[in-house]
Amino acid sequence: MATESQNDPSPTELEDLESFLVERLRLPLPGRTAQSRFEPELSFGRHYAPPPDDARQAAVLVLLYPHEGRWHVPLTLRPVTMTDHAGQISFPGGLIEPDETSEQAALRELEEELGVPADRIRLVGRLTPLYLFVSNFSVEPWLAVVNDRPAFLPNPSEVADVLELSLDHLVDPTNFGQHKLDVRNLEFHAPHLMLGEHRIWGATSMMLGELADIVAPWLERT
Repeated sequence: MATESQNDPSPTELEDLESFLVERLRLPLPGRTAQSRFEPELSFGRHYAPPPDDARQAAVLVLLYPHEGRWHVPLTLRPVTMTDHAGQISFPGGLIEPDETSEQAALRELEEELGVPADRIRLVGRLTPLYLFVSNFSVEPWLAVVNDRPAFLPNPSEVADVLELSLDHLVDPTNFGQHKLDVRNLEFHAPHLMLGEHRIWGATSMMLGELADIVAPWLERT
């Protein structure tokens, strides 16, 4: 597994990771097997049900970039004032507009939320879609890479903070845990990934669970 260094990955390593991801995403994805490790109790598999006709179509971008010798993914802490997913930790993303594809929506949202120009990003493929039954969103996650750490310019109306999650941290089981939730007087537990003081749980952690399964073989050989 890669160790921390002040040197960013070489062009050869950049190419190697991108080629690995492209080839891996052509194979069957881990999907529910990986995602379910972070599925909250009482979900009863509803994240995997066919979305209803009135589900809101959305896309998110899972961006891999090198920084200080390790690969990272940016996550956004949503302001508590937002209508949807207030105060939650998410990938950059949002609703797909009528005149765009899900890939275009994911890239647009990345630029609108974090100020990262779409023309710098290289999409490598799609992860397993997920239905967010609580908010009625059907989400398509897109995986992408960029050559170096972007200069993030968070939009304050959509992003309260940018969190940088290294892939080494993601695949380390010592960072996994669970916490208790009380929603409308109903108590249940939800698995989470700790990042500093933050708990990453719900749909975001389920997507990260799939990403962890995908990148673990590559990390083990580097």
